[in-house]
Amino acid sequence: MTPEPTDGAAATRAALAGDSDTALRLADVALRTGDGADRLLGARVLAAVLPQRGLLARAAEVHRWLARQDAATPDAVVSLLGTGALDEARGALAPAADALPGLRDGADTLTAEGLLASVDGRDTTAGTSLSLLVRATTSLAATGERTPAADSPAALGALLALHRGEPELADPLLDLAVDADLGGPALRRRHLLLRAWSAMLRDDEAAARAALAAADDLPGTPEPRDALVTVACEVALARRAGDTRRLLDLWSRARQALLRHPVDLYCLLPVGELAIAAARLGESRWVDPHLAEATALLASLGDPPSWSTSWHWARLHAAITADDRAAAGDHAAALEDAAQTNDRAVAPARAARVWLAVLAGEIDAEAVVATATALRAVGLAWDGARLAGEAAIRTTDRTDSATLLACARALQAGRVPTAPEPLPDAGSSRAAAVTRARREATLTDRERDIAELVLEGLTYREIAGRLFLSTKTVEHHVARIRRRLGSESRAELFSELKVLVACEH
Repeated sequence: MTPEPTDGAAATRAALAGDSDTALRLADVALRTGDGADRLLGARVLAAVLPQRGLLARAAEVHRWLARQDAATPDAVVSLLGTGALDEARGALAPAADALPGLRDGADTLTAEGLLASVDGRDTTAGTSLSLLVRATTSLAATGERTPAADSPAALGALLALHRGEPELADPLLDLAVDADLGGPALRRRHLLLRAWSAMLRDDEAAARAALAAADDLPGTPEPRDALVTVACEVALARRAGDTRRLLDLWSRARQALLRHPVDLYCLLPVGELAIAAARLGESRWVDPHLAEATALLASLGDPPSWSTSWHWARLHAAITADDRAAAGDHAAALEDAAQTNDRAVAPARAARVWLAVLAGEIDAEAVVATATALRAVGLAWDGARLAGEAAIRTTDRTDSATLLACARALQAGRVPTAPEPLPDAGSSRAAAVTRARREATLTDRERDIAELVLEGLTYREIAGRLFLSTKTVEHHVARIRRRLGSESRAELFSELKVLVACEH
């Protein structure tokens, strides 16, 4: 006679199928009413599923309970470290010495060791931590075994690589995770969304949107962790496109995602992106509590550069957008501190100081171009283009302006900037007049409003209605912009406006 399945076993099956509601309900029943083995199984399911809900701190409490039952496992490090409990995370590795030498147990231990290496000061190049997480991923893929897990080593390794500005190292891990279906239905959306984030950092908008669409096509409602990454990635794409209307449309979803997901180490990328958007929209009050929590979390871990560099970079941009020079200076200083032990922080640290100098009107075109180009090498080409464009708008030197705009355009197009061609004689051709006009091009507040709506595809009549102007007035402004830019076609006008609007944001 086949025994009746226990609540813990049923919870495990539900978790593997991606049915987190059922998994949590049955796991809670097993924890409260099951026998010894079933209680432990229920607790492990809770510890695996709660992080998907954004409740990593609650999962850490479950792991603490398991430790008191002498049932601790190395996977506790994911939750403990992610919530700032560094000493406890180190202690959670102790049971690994007595673990079975199997692939699954080995993968859990390698994951724990990799995460700890990313925060303990040994990892100046991410070689140690990423190597361990890659080995954990390949071990897990080789087992073909599925057990409920808070996260996959592939996702954690990809996150670390993205934090360090190395999407080229994130992509192979995510490809392996998708191909091997690591974690099954519960983690499929997670891996696709991190693919989208990696593509966005590589300035591959088409690939980012394709990955977002693939994640959206999966059955079921996204868990809070996935919902936060989704909306933050969409916000990042809209911000980079200068699409203010889209940002406004997304902001309600962004607020809901923030309310549903407390801060942990693994959500700093999306929270940082939403902080920049909030500053852009004048909505910083919605993210300020999360920013304070994240700052305290990083402090509890000793501000590990591999995780904190991208955070301070995002905070720098939020401060610049909000015109908070004091806060921007603080984050620039934090980036310089990180650069002492993190090779990938050097370019952002230098760029932060150059950016502050640009805002103060001290523009060294050669330094700006070199700094913007260096940002491209650490996955920040869009930011480099914005820096060059900001300097181009503020400089009074026409030759420098041409050089800086050429740099911005090259970075936006995914190319390494090169020196612009020598300017022709002022009276020699129409090209000279066009070059002069583009060097001198800046937008007034009204022209910027109109330019943004033109880029959104609105007709002159629609723009007039939105801004309470006459259609003729809108036509006049667009014609004036076109003349100043020397644009001969609508496509050329769009290209020039996209650079200028992006630079002014």
